[in-house]
Amino acid sequence: MYSTSLLQSVVTPNGLIAHLFGPIEGRRHDAAMLYESGLLDQLENMFANIPDYCLYGDPAYPLRRHLITPFRGAHLTEEETNFNRSMSNVRVAVEWTFGKLVNNFAFLDFHKNQKIFLQPIAKYYIVGALLINCHTCLYRSQTSDFFDVNPPKLEDYLQ
Repeated sequence: MYSTSLLQSVVTPNGLIAHLFGPIEGRRHDAAMLYESGLLDQLENMFANIPDYCLYGDPAYPLRRHLITPFRGAHLTEEETNFNRSMSNVRVAVEWTFGKLVNNFAFLDFHKNQKIFLQPIAKYYIVGALLINCHTCLYRSQTSDFFDVNPPKLEDYLQ
């Protein structure tokens, strides 16, 4: 039995959590969770006619048409190093959304609440994400401010 779990989320520049998958047991690799979630297929279908649209993903994810990751290796060019540095700021902005979720709903922090098989944690997390998205629609967020993108009005989000 594994006492950790993994979640996959996509956060948009307006600060909303737009995709959730999981949790799955912590021994699974992030790339396996990516395939299980069907996110790559969803991106391919949604953006088939927009070839330049992509998500910036975790370094553990594979490079795909609509998913880019940091450059890897010991001998990166200056451009690759600069790209990784600038995208690191983007990743920090995405982490703010997860921090907002856990700060408002501390029981969702899996490291503190390890009752994975005793509680419906996935359901709690989905409800927490929905409520945080509603809060972001009403009051914006650090992420939406960073990217200077307005979230939708609450009425539009809930339709």
